[in-house]
Amino acid sequence: MSKKAEFKSSLNGLNELDLKSRINEDELRLKKLKFAHATSPLENPMSIKSLRRDIARLKTDLKKKAKS
Repeated sequence: MSKKAEFKSSLNGLNELDLKSRINEDELRLKKLKFAHATSPLENPMSIKSLRRDIARLKTDLKKKAKS
């Protein structure tokens, strides 16, 4: 199973409030990762990219739930 499919399956049981709180947590984690990367190189800089994409997926799912 791909990372995208695993991520989407983990979102199935979340409501709008849970999604918003997860988005806030992930955005904070992204800020910390970016700061850590600016001060000293990360072991895996691709983690920033994957976290950014996960946040985008969360926001997309939140919009879909808000429409319906």
